Amino acid sequence: MDLHKTAVILIGYQNDYFAEDGILQGVIEEPGRASTVLANTIALIERLRPTPVHLISTPIVFTPDYSELVEPMGILKVIKDVEAFKQGTKGAENIPEFLEFGERILEVPGKRGLNAFSNTQLNDILQEKEVTDVVLAGAVTSICIDSTGRAAFENGYTIHILSDCTAGRTSVEQSFYCETIFPLYAEVIDSTTLLARGGVIDG
Repeated sequence: MDLHKTAVILIGYQNDYFAEDGILQGVIEEPGRASTVLANTIALIERLRPTPVHLISTPIVFTPDYSELVEPMGILKVIKDVEAFKQGTKGAENIPEFLEFGERILEVPGKRGLNAFSNTQLNDILQEKEVTDVVLAGAVTSICIDSTGRAAFENGYTIHILSDCTAGRTSVEQSFYCETIFPLYAEVIDSTTLLARGGVIDG
């Protein structure tokens, strides 16, 4: 894998999902899954920091009146009802663990729904950087990860989804998507495999 042409897309790494007092922390029902995914992701970013790989976060943020959401359904209705990811709140901010990486993680604003390509400049940025391989990490597996993965596939990228850096709502859901759904359009690997393919070695 050529890391010069690889982008790791970090989805949903915001306080409302991953902080202990996050409004939506309960969406990830499996005990300890969110903290495990977070630890695995930070360890991966740390290893990738000195490499040429592109690290990109795509936070979802809504205006205070949620005017972007017209008759929302499903998870988007929940987000509006509980006032999650509201602009100017702690919950909408990226997790504090990202701060140490500074500008090494490029933040792409504009995400207002499930798909990180929609309403953002993500595809333009990937094209500009001549990215061919897109690696997905984050939450939630069945929602934003799947939606973004399908969009990336339709845009012509080779997709890799990290099984140990993604969080489903339940362990059953996580296994089902990784074993049955994602292989329809993507390769499911873990972070160790990604590092090995990229030639990232210890020390």
